[in-house]
Amino acid sequence: MSTAVSPDLRRIWRGARIPLALLALIFVAGALLLLGRGEQAYGGLEPGSYEPGGAHALVKLLKDQGVDVRTVRTAAEADAETGDGATLLVTAPDVAPGARFDALRERAADVVLVTPGEVTLRDSLPLVHPAGRSEVGTLSPRCTVAAAVAAGDATLGGIGYASPGARSCYPGEDGGGTLLQLAEGDRTTTLLGTPAPLTNERLGEQGNAALALRLLGAHPKLVWYLPSASDPALENSRRSIFDLIPDGWYYGAAQAFVAVALLALWRARRLGPVVTEPLPIVVRAAETAEGRARLYRRAKAAGHAGETLREAARGRLRTALGLPRDADPAALVESVSTRTGRQAADVGAVLYGPPVPDDPALVRLAGELDQVEREAGRT
Repeated sequence: MSTAVSPDLRRIWRGARIPLALLALIFVAGALLLLGRGEQAYGGLEPGSYEPGGAHALVKLLKDQGVDVRTVRTAAEADAETGDGATLLVTAPDVAPGARFDALRERAADVVLVTPGEVTLRDSLPLVHPAGRSEVGTLSPRCTVAAAVAAGDATLGGIGYASPGARSCYPGEDGGGTLLQLAEGDRTTTLLGTPAPLTNERLGEQGNAALALRLLGAHPKLVWYLPSASDPALENSRRSIFDLIPDGWYYGAAQAFVAVALLALWRARRLGPVVTEPLPIVVRAAETAEGRARLYRRAKAAGHAGETLREAARGRLRTALGLPRDADPAALVESVSTRTGRQAADVGAVLYGPPVPDDPALVRLAGELDQVEREAGRT
């Protein structure tokens, strides 16, 4: 007779709870990051967003002033809407397709770029360069740009810009203008170092509303361009991940490969050839019994260990009493009771009792089985 020793639910949970907790923590952290990025992407000057970073309030003000606001998300849509007499607002210039972006700027009456980065400055505005960063807060215009002078103090900061001949407003801590305006013929291009004055959260502060209305409402039509990474116009400009890896990384990887190969060769010479070693084919019974006992104790399988002791004792008693190996429990109990003079109920409790619950009960059972065997052998 054998008893299953598969781990129960409690032991499974005890062993798996720490890995499961770490896995859950990773998933929760990833979900929070994704939600945070998703909220930022949706609220990032999205015209229909009521989020703090959205721009629904500004769009409402512009429409109340009679400005026709057209929201576009691809270069093709922007081409169709942009023309003479229209202001072009680009919320993420670095994502817009380069060549078509320049064509859009040339067709617009005025252009407003929000936080253009190195890509836009290098490809489309080579005379403009970043001039430090500063905290977003209330700044004074300190310039002659009409929109800034009329608005007065506004919530600006972020990226500072500088360019020869450009009018720099709202200087940050490093001196760069967080609002920079370039005159390009009849068209002006305005760079904002932060989207803060256009957002729902900050529009009502200081002169933000006045500044936003004068920059974006100067013409009867406003093309609100939100570039997207899924724009089909970007297909030709996309690069694989290998194109983005700097050349120095390939050189470093080659050096690391050579170093690992030399280390492997060096260690192989030190280790020498493989040597076979004869293994023992006989293991002492005491070692086997002790090893199994340690496994039972580690698994807290006192019940299974007790049943193993009982089965061994029953086998020895059948042999000692001359009973067949398949003798039923009743015959064995009756024979042991007759030989030892014990009550049949006591013998049955020792040989076929319930599983022992713990280690102390297992020790007591071992002693009782040993006593029964000694009594049966003495008679």
